[in-house]
Amino acid sequence: MPLREALAAHVADGDCVALEGFTHLIPFAAGHELIRQGRRNLHLVRMTPDLIYDQLIGMGCAKRLTFSWGGNPGIGSLHRLRDAVEHGWPRPLELDEHSHAGMAAAFCAGAARLPFGMLRGYLDNDLDKVNPRIGRIECPFTGERLAAVPAINPDVTILHAQCADREGNVAIQGIIGAQREAALAAGALVVTVEEIVDQLAPAMNGIVLPHWTVDAVVHCPGGAYPSYAHGHYSRDNSFYQRWDAISRDRDGFNDWMRAHVLETNDHAGFLASLRAEAA
Repeated sequence: MPLREALAAHVADGDCVALEGFTHLIPFAAGHELIRQGRRNLHLVRMTPDLIYDQLIGMGCAKRLTFSWGGNPGIGSLHRLRDAVEHGWPRPLELDEHSHAGMAAAFCAGAARLPFGMLRGYLDNDLDKVNPRIGRIECPFTGERLAAVPAINPDVTILHAQCADREGNVAIQGIIGAQREAALAAGALVVTVEEIVDQLAPAMNGIVLPHWTVDAVVHCPGGAYPSYAHGHYSRDNSFYQRWDAISRDRDGFNDWMRAHVLETNDHAGFLASLRAEAA
């Protein structure tokens, strides 16, 4: 499906949406399309909120964020996230903060259709004092004290992947993160891919999401940029550095988003606008 139609069909205002991809294969193209479509009141879920979540939050798409470590890799704060939390701009943002391990356990529980996940975590910190969605349970067999987190079952999970075949089987290679668990935990799965192939080749450190788990495949070359797609292109680290200055100021952020996202029709247009800016 075309990206515009896929997201219009599967993402509604108020949905819980996970745009996963750990350090790479981050679905920027899909996030930008959600912004163009003016989605509101989304409950965003992600292990590491990245620049795309800063953009979604800054454009008023998000009401709630379930996350672990919200930051710009190598730089520091996500300024639009921080502005929403500290000043309610452009709207207040509710937080549900966890560790990476807690998020992974919650996705695993969601994929297994269990009510909660367990882990040997949160026992040496006081995060549970500010997050009531972290509980304590006792193992009925050993008496061990464990942490418990509610399962995450997104209405929609959106991923970016290297390729899909013509039957809709999707292959992901490289750093897998929680993509598989987020996919299986969701009510619907939309995947943007670099290429459509006749046959999926065996890959080192790769997984395949079978076609019956996938609701829509979108051919979207460069769909993770400025993040990276292993085997296709590198991360644009200079853009991640520039984003710190772009996002600090509300007016500068709005101007940039208008020029590069709202006034472009699709991801190809976004990429063209960045090339024009660089030139």
